[in-house]
Amino acid sequence: MDLVANPRITLEPGKCGGRPCIRGMRIRVTDILSLIGAGASFDEILADYPDLEVDDIVAALDYAAAQVDRADLAPT
Repeated sequence: MDLVANPRITLEPGKCGGRPCIRGMRIRVTDILSLIGAGASFDEILADYPDLEVDDIVAALDYAAAQVDRADLAPT
């Protein structure tokens, strides 16, 4: 699976250390995941980041799911 198949997830050298971000903004996928992990609702995240859309949060979750399902991470 292409981990950056969703155009909402961007990887740009020099931006946020090349880490995956939302639509070229300086909002990293890990920022969204951390907020969700801390118990923030989609509505709370959207209120804190007005440039985000629900589809951006879903894309971050999809990206994370694809990352943890990578075969190269499986123990040998």
